[in-house]
Amino acid sequence: MARRKALGLSQSQVAVGLGISQNRLSEIEAHPERLTLDRLISLAGLLGLELVLQEKTPASDTGEW
Repeated sequence: MARRKALGLSQSQVAVGLGISQNRLSEIEAHPERLTLDRLISLAGLLGLELVLQEKTPASDTGEW
């Protein structure tokens, strides 16, 4: 939400880009844990962000899966 606002984008504008309703985007922003990976990738692209996966460093390792 902070990135969307920093870019001056409304929920409606982002929702159109994602092909979802403004209400659905509002739900996603309120409960980001419900966001699918596909939708996260699309959202990141719309907001000019890049998702990066990297190996954890020992200090950030919280245990085994």
